[in-house]
Amino acid sequence: MTTARIAVIGLGSMGFGMAVSLVRAGFAVVGYDVVAANAQRLADAGGDVAATPAAAAAGADAVVCVVVNAAQTEAILFGADGCAATMAPGAVFISCATMAPDAVRALAARLEAQGAHYLDAPISGGAARAAEGKLTVLASGSAAAFARARPVLQALAATLHELGDAPGIGAGFKMVNQLLAGVHIAAACEAVAFGASLGLDLRKLYEVITGSAGNSWMFENRVPHILDADYAPRSAVNIFTKDLGIVLDMARSAPLAVPMAGSALQLFLMTAAAGMGRDDDASVARLFAMISGVQLPEGQ
Repeated sequence: MTTARIAVIGLGSMGFGMAVSLVRAGFAVVGYDVVAANAQRLADAGGDVAATPAAAAAGADAVVCVVVNAAQTEAILFGADGCAATMAPGAVFISCATMAPDAVRALAARLEAQGAHYLDAPISGGAARAAEGKLTVLASGSAAAFARARPVLQALAATLHELGDAPGIGAGFKMVNQLLAGVHIAAACEAVAFGASLGLDLRKLYEVITGSAGNSWMFENRVPHILDADYAPRSAVNIFTKDLGIVLDMARSAPLAVPMAGSALQLFLMTAAAGMGRDDDASVARLFAMISGVQLPEGQ
């Protein structure tokens, strides 16, 4: 199946990069975002823009939804001017938001009852990889949903994990990833603050740790933000107050103890409460600095 027209709903740092990757791959891309400037960026990059999700989805073979959570996904699908009203039978909705598996299953059931397909496809990799078409996609859904979505996903992902035949499975894998990501970010920030308290050269510390067994992908990716005192949000603190909150809710329902995820969540919540919720998630290091009085690099 050659997908000629793709709608991308949500043109923030991830969605914009994904839309540009699809344009580069030769698809006809139409985008929608509540922020007019984001839509204009897509127009400047060779895509078309629509005034509503419904208008974007009309005539599209696939709708890629890159919003924050289940509530926003539901609004995009079933709210005023939602996609579900205009999606053609057989079109596929590719849902990239991070949400609990139960929420995914409920949304998928509603959409599939209308004759469209729902692919649970949370993403990992960050804005830079989105723009390069090199994301990791953790996908699950019916064989028909995969068949419709696969050409789109091949343009967006370096790694596509096909994890099961029903929506919700991909979401479960993503929540495990988010547990680890949140804990690793918090640990990296704690480690940098600890190094600062010892009077260590933090750039040399970064060099040493990234070549040592204590390294993690998050340490390697986030610590440069601290070293440069650059807290512009690539991924905001509030993303992890949401995602780790979902982890804790799921664990409580299991029930399962997740003490490290719980501790990391409290650090992100404190960072948000200190006024840094919309800043880069490496701002947890600034929380440690505020609490302990250690000195971190300052911006120019």
